[in-house]
Amino acid sequence: MYRLIALLLLAGCVGKTSAPATGYRKPATQIYSNAVLENDKLVGKWVQVAEFAPQGAPGCAKGGADISRGAKGLTIAARLCLGGVSTPFSGPLVAAGPGRFTPPKGEAWWVIWSDVGYRTLVIGTPSGRFGFILNRGGALPDDRMRAAREVLDWNGYDLARLR
Repeated sequence: MYRLIALLLLAGCVGKTSAPATGYRKPATQIYSNAVLENDKLVGKWVQVAEFAPQGAPGCAKGGADISRGAKGLTIAARLCLGGVSTPFSGPLVAAGPGRFTPPKGEAWWVIWSDVGYRTLVIGTPSGRFGFILNRGGALPDDRMRAAREVLDWNGYDLARLR
């Protein structure tokens, strides 16, 4: 009888504790890539203006990316701050679907938003393990930062962790 009561009490605890988050977005939230993205318009130099990082983590300096067109498609040479860790990339940036790319290492990047002039890109992952904002042509204006934040929020990202 006491075992049954103990098991019932333990069963009542299931679901009341949550597993630690492995990323920066709610996994149950849908994430969408930009279905009308024109890949050739990504060519050029990009500066990282924001990324998601653990709260209180020292992080790393914002990085940048240089995307070019090679004989077999897009290539990337980059150093990005992802989740507070400086991460280099060099090699093909393979198109894997509309607004979706496979970088030289790691998981797929989804372009979840680009402004009409291809001056700002918001990159996310379905897992939510990282996300970042790239910009070119100077400082990121407030209106585009606001739009980028709204898109990240809509795709389930925790904006409190964006820096």
